[in-house]
Amino acid sequence: MKRIHILGGVLAAALLAGGGAALGSALAGPAGATGPGYGGTPTTLSAPAAPQIGSAALAPGTALVDGAGRALYLFEADTGTTSTCTGACAQVWPPLLASGPAPAVTGAAQASLVGTSPRADGTLQVTYHGHPLYYFAGDKAPGDVTGQGIHNFGGGWYVVTPAGDEIDDDAPAPSGATGGY
Repeated sequence: MKRIHILGGVLAAALLAGGGAALGSALAGPAGATGPGYGGTPTTLSAPAAPQIGSAALAPGTALVDGAGRALYLFEADTGTTSTCTGACAQVWPPLLASGPAPAVTGAAQASLVGTSPRADGTLQVTYHGHPLYYFAGDKAPGDVTGQGIHNFGGGWYVVTPAGDEIDDDAPAPSGATGGY
């Protein structure tokens, strides 16, 4: 049975109930942080830096992170490279956007799996192995994965392995696996 987390729903409810200030705090992220997923005003509007994708050892396993070490998520409800997360969803789950050069890749992340996909608002969202990538507004520091396993806005949210698969810690163990008892 999958865990049902309500944190994302609480953030969405705050937004829908007019809690813009509370949502603004949720999106503010670590003190002084700016950029995708962390609100704030970018230090330059004319030439934003290309996003970076790397990997790090996170609580559920080795997963993709941005250049600042913030976890990147996929949304199970997305269809192919097309994002279905807009409006209130995109405020709780901000997309990793690209403008300009292709994202730099470091660590175990694979450049051949990186792409972009147009969003409904005309921006370009970074994709990895065909999955649009997102941040979670509830993650406050590099390495946080508080969005892992949340089910809201019509699907589950999971961090992504360098191979491009979701890490679903509630998935059944492969047949023949032992529980270590």
